[in-house]
Amino acid sequence: MASTSSDSAAPSGLVRLSISLPAELFGELDAMVAERSVANRSQMIAELIRAELAEHSARERPDSVLAGTITLIYRAESGRVRQAVAQVQLGYVPEIISSQHIFLEEDQGLEVLLVQGTALRLHNLVDALRQTRGVQQCRLVTTTALLPPLSAKDNR
Repeated sequence: MASTSSDSAAPSGLVRLSISLPAELFGELDAMVAERSVANRSQMIAELIRAELAEHSARERPDSVLAGTITLIYRAESGRVRQAVAQVQLGYVPEIISSQHIFLEEDQGLEVLLVQGTALRLHNLVDALRQTRGVQQCRLVTTTALLPPLSAKDNR
């Protein structure tokens, strides 16, 4: 069970959290902190919580607007797969901010999409990309932080 308390020594806006973990999990956390060169456990735990909150928001609130990336790996031996991926993307033009593609070894392509839209639309886009024949991997990573307005009309 976790307990929280305000700590007079803690910087403004921070809350101290005390948790109990199995020794093995604690050791794995410390190893991850060291391997990723993160400043401390608190920073690592905050990063993990942010990622889970974004996932939770995407599942529980399909109308919530999220920003993120979609990473695709697909067979690139012919233009057919790339053309099929582009066709799927045409149905999601408002959500796709930009796209970058490179060719990998062994006739594979890597494409990264910068996206922003409702959780439902982003998940539908990922599902449509996954269903494209030749797509080998497809992963969506989101955040609840949004891109600033892209044009003057977006500021109204």
